Amino acid sequence: MTTAVKTKPTLWQSIAKEFKKHKWLYAMALPGVLIVFIFNYVPMYGILIAFKDYKVTEGIMGSPWVGFQYFETFFSNPLAVRTIKNTFLLGLYNLLWSFPAPIILALLFNELKNQRFKKIIQTISYYPNFVSTVIIVGMLSTFCASDGLFNDIRGLFGLGPVNFMGEPQYFRTLFISSGIWQGVGYGTIIYLASLSSVDPTLYDVADIDGAGRFQKIWNITLPHLKPTIVILLIMAVGGTLNVDSNKILLMYSPATYETADVIGTYTYREGIQGAQFEYTTAVGLFQTVINFVFLVVTNWISRKLSDTSLF
Repeated sequence: MTTAVKTKPTLWQSIAKEFKKHKWLYAMALPGVLIVFIFNYVPMYGILIAFKDYKVTEGIMGSPWVGFQYFETFFSNPLAVRTIKNTFLLGLYNLLWSFPAPIILALLFNELKNQRFKKIIQTISYYPNFVSTVIIVGMLSTFCASDGLFNDIRGLFGLGPVNFMGEPQYFRTLFISSGIWQGVGYGTIIYLASLSSVDPTLYDVADIDGAGRFQKIWNITLPHLKPTIVILLIMAVGGTLNVDSNKILLMYSPATYETADVIGTYTYREGIQGAQFEYTTAVGLFQTVINFVFLVVTNWISRKLSDTSLF
């Protein structure tokens, strides 16, 4: 008597079986997948403009190929060093100051015992995130005016007025600090959600062992936050050069170009105002490639040093 040999299903059979089993879940996800594909992947076809002498009448495929000409033009431009430097420094400062801020605030919220007071403070901290960037910059301009809040405070110490918005040395501080104020409260949501899964009995046991508040934070709270922190850090490093160009456009002026002009604002002036679409596409592609390299390297380091990584 012979026994039937079970054949291993092919890849397509396995996919078909999986799809049939969870068909309604895939149907629910389909609209989101289509939106991402249409608005995030289809436009990538336009990257070809960076390598062509683009003519509107001839289209992308009909325009002549010029290779890396626009990349060479950018790197030979005296402004390239300044824009790359400013973009990197703003991204680095944002990473050093803005990234830890929500973590620290979430730890402080987690230590509050009065739940009513905790909810009120959380709500207040969330509000700036819903305020338009235009309004934020308008408030900042008012505070930095010669008769504004900041100069009034300086006057209390016998110091003269300063044109904060017109001096290059103050731009990065104003940009980073206002960004922290606007987003720190909203940024705590993910961390507080992670902390909600911590078993309260761990803190009770720590109390019995005589652990202090900082010891409990270091040995219980932070280890639970570590996977979330690592994932968000990888994504943050991968977006180092993606500074908020819209906010910079509202804040900067020719007087502050020295520290405020970044890749995003440079491409706006050259691409939108100067109609150099091929050139600015090449500059934007360079920025994207650098961000991708940062992402891959950071993810590789995280995978080597810990068990957490994006891929």
